[in-house]
Amino acid sequence: MIKTKSKNNSIIGYFNLGLCIMLWGAIPVVSKKAMIDIDNIQLLFYSTVFSTLILGFMVVWERKWKVIKSYKVSDYLHMGSLGFLGNYLYYIFLYGALARTTASEGFIIAYMWPIFVMVLSFVILKEKVTGSKISNIAISFLGMIIIATNGNILSMEFTNPYGDFLAICGAFVFALYSVLGKKVEYDNTFSVFIYFLTALIFLIPTMIMTVGFALPQGGVWIWIILNGCFVNGISYVFWFKALEHGRTEIIANLLYLTPFVSLIYISLFLDEKILASSIVGLIIIVSGVVNQYLMSRNKYHGQVDIAKK
Repeated sequence: MIKTKSKNNSIIGYFNLGLCIMLWGAIPVVSKKAMIDIDNIQLLFYSTVFSTLILGFMVVWERKWKVIKSYKVSDYLHMGSLGFLGNYLYYIFLYGALARTTASEGFIIAYMWPIFVMVLSFVILKEKVTGSKISNIAISFLGMIIIATNGNILSMEFTNPYGDFLAICGAFVFALYSVLGKKVEYDNTFSVFIYFLTALIFLIPTMIMTVGFALPQGGVWIWIILNGCFVNGISYVFWFKALEHGRTEIIANLLYLTPFVSLIYISLFLDEKILASSIVGLIIIVSGVVNQYLMSRNKYHGQVDIAKK
């Protein structure tokens, strides 16, 4: 009976993870489609409006408003800082990168954030610096250089230097967001609602100082709503359900399938050629991340075995 329940939980977890990966993998396609008619700041603002609304609805639907009084002012300030990093600044950089690079190049480079998590863990979490960690970081950076130079690593001529720089900044910011949010135990749905609400608050003056509040016209609203409600909204609900019903370490590593799914979407829905260098670079980046995970897991199990003895 227990095994059956555990199996059912795993199925639910992987099903929700699959939905999440399908939605997050669509980020470069949806962004590129929308930015034919609007710029990256407009896309972020109007998408965030819908993300905030859909997550606010989820808070009400799940009766999560009851947790409002359970948090201190310091908790809300912390949530606000995480929202500024992960839902405002990260997307400023990501959409800025996608506006200037190919969809595959910008999104894959931005997916280097697990490597920056490793780097920041040395500084913020005071984790031990080891030769294996440094080598895995170097491997992943090699993958990034292969993508950014279209495979011409000896020439070191970057095809989209500013866009690549923005993607790297996005990866760094998301890594910082992940590290600072590593030990928080806020309610998932409510906290993400606060994150998007914070982003929306910062986006209002950003819009005023840049492009203004002219409403987008025509069919672009389809992409904005898709991006705001599903890609950057309900996707988080699927992610939380996946973590709730599945094994966290497996779920987290399967998430690295996202950029591979995005390459499939890009080849199907965008008039963009997928370069061999992008595929090779992505494989190298992911191999560095996964190798570090496997080494960390083996070390952990070794310590557990010693403790048992």
